[in-house]
Amino acid sequence: MAKKPDELTDHDYDGIQEYDNDLPPWWTFLFYLTIIFGILYLLNYHVFGTGDSQLVEYQKEMARAEIAKAKFEASQGNVTLTFLEDAAALENGKKAYEANCIACHGINGEGGVGPNMTDNYWIHGNTIDDMVKVITYGVAEKGMIPWEKTLSKKQIVEVASYIHTMQGTNPANGKEPQGDLIE
Repeated sequence: MAKKPDELTDHDYDGIQEYDNDLPPWWTFLFYLTIIFGILYLLNYHVFGTGDSQLVEYQKEMARAEIAKAKFEASQGNVTLTFLEDAAALENGKKAYEANCIACHGINGEGGVGPNMTDNYWIHGNTIDDMVKVITYGVAEKGMIPWEKTLSKKQIVEVASYIHTMQGTNPANGKEPQGDLIE
């Protein structure tokens, strides 16, 4: 097939003229392919309804997640967290606290940037579950970072247990109470 000579169109914009060239075959093929895909998509999701909508896909994914969560919880058994009382665990908790927590909560838990850990006022609760949750996931709106990637689960429970031993120590320079009174 002989190549046809370049033809100028009759368009003239500020002295610039355009050539009337054919589109490359690959581009034309891709264009028609997208049209075919669009028609098939329309038929599949909107006309025949054989495909799931985004809402249905979301609901199915959430159902799968609930099943996976239930299986995981069943495999873990009924784990009940309790404050550790042995001296070695509390010493490990103290070391982890001193390495990571004193910048915000003070060396004696008196508070600084973070809340006072020695009084009976707690912002997020003072049970072992509450404390482990706050240490693990942090509280972004209060500036508390999550420690789940820095500390192991065992270290987090040790730190929570050590913080629990601080209650009622009332250091001299303690920060004013914050949160709810929990006795």
